[in-house]
Amino acid sequence: MRYLAGAVGILAIVFLCCLAYAWRSEIAPIEPPAVASFDAALVQKGAALAAVGNCNVCHTKQGGEVFAGGLELPTPFGTIYSTNITPDPDTGIGRWSEEAFARSMREGVDREGRHLYPAFPYDHFTKVTDDDNRALYAYLMTRKPVKAEAPANELPFPLNVRMVLAGWKLLFFKPGAYEPDETQTAEWNRGAYLAEGLGHCGACHTPRNLLGAEKQDERYAGGEAEGWLAYALNAASPAPVPWTVETLTAYLTTGYEEHHGVARGPMAPVTANMKSAAEGDARAIATYIASVMGEPSPERTSRGGRAMQQPTQHPPGVEVQAAGGQTLPGQFDANDPGAAIYATACASCHDAGRPVPYGGLPLRLSSATYGPTPMNPINVILYGLPAPEGERGPIMPGFAGALTDTQVAQLLAYIRKTFSDQPEWKDTEALVAKIRAGEHDTQLRSLGSGSSAPANPTKRETSW
Repeated sequence: MRYLAGAVGILAIVFLCCLAYAWRSEIAPIEPPAVASFDAALVQKGAALAAVGNCNVCHTKQGGEVFAGGLELPTPFGTIYSTNITPDPDTGIGRWSEEAFARSMREGVDREGRHLYPAFPYDHFTKVTDDDNRALYAYLMTRKPVKAEAPANELPFPLNVRMVLAGWKLLFFKPGAYEPDETQTAEWNRGAYLAEGLGHCGACHTPRNLLGAEKQDERYAGGEAEGWLAYALNAASPAPVPWTVETLTAYLTTGYEEHHGVARGPMAPVTANMKSAAEGDARAIATYIASVMGEPSPERTSRGGRAMQQPTQHPPGVEVQAAGGQTLPGQFDANDPGAAIYATACASCHDAGRPVPYGGLPLRLSSATYGPTPMNPINVILYGLPAPEGERGPIMPGFAGALTDTQVAQLLAYIRKTFSDQPEWKDTEALVAKIRAGEHDTQLRSLGSGSSAPANPTKRETSW
């Protein structure tokens, strides 16, 4: 009994220590500050920062008011709903002080002292400076207040107990603002600060462990987001033409680049928002990401040069009208069913020579053709690219109603062997069936807008 009592006492002490570690105090509510109390220049700075952070995307449900929350976020652990971050005093953050807002960003704790789920990427936002948090606060507190209560999260026990998150933080969360690297340029440091902080690029482009934390030893090695493959942004990038600072800058600011293609899936709203970022920020991010990718090997440089110079080939018997009006001859195997599908459905756009984004990218230049899985091209083939709202831009019809799973797999096999030097994809038809059935929740977003035309428009996928 003496030993049992001792063990119980030790466990009680451990429990109390854990409770003390996990507990956070409430920060007193305030009266919502008047819009006129915020400096206009500070609000404008906050707007540019919020664009980099992509705040409107996660905190706006389809058809809802901007920043009013309620977006369903399916995770491997259950469903989380994004919160209302408008200045509504009852359902939003209208009664949050600047101190409370900064704590949520820096520590992942809300005004009431509750730990936040890392679907809100505070493991990145912790790097944001006090001055930038102040600007973000000013911007959000001057938005239109919207009364909208987010649905309750749907998580099993014990994950529905927020104090459990203190253990996750102990294992995987390192709080603290970004510390500049004095060996690098100011532009590189600005890019690193934005990419690692507000931009939270690693949230999609870094693989995660079983507990949903980013694998720090595999930073930017590629991940999965919202039913899409987020390609590696390090030396393992599958892009056949190596990225440069210039091409990355063009892609981030316009949503497309002539040798790499069009932003799609969850990347489309990122590039759309970057149009509102401060001047120079896109290039700074590009400078940093290009350094993460490193100097391409002579082999990759040579391959990229060949891809850009290779003449376009076409399926036999198909007359494709090029941009200049001349007819381009066919040269491919007529006995390949994938070639026949490509000739009928793809060649007239992807081989006609019209420049991106108004013509299809030659598929020998596409990262999707070289990617480790066919997830992204399956999404695009099935559901297309929706038209941008209010502006000219790329569009592609979806073929979900025209092609069977077998035919999509045949088309992908043809594209892979014809336009890349990579080994064939395995189990493609099964993956097509899963994506068509919605087992991979897919969010398709139009370039230049926050709208979407998804296979399952109510869902986005994240790590938590």
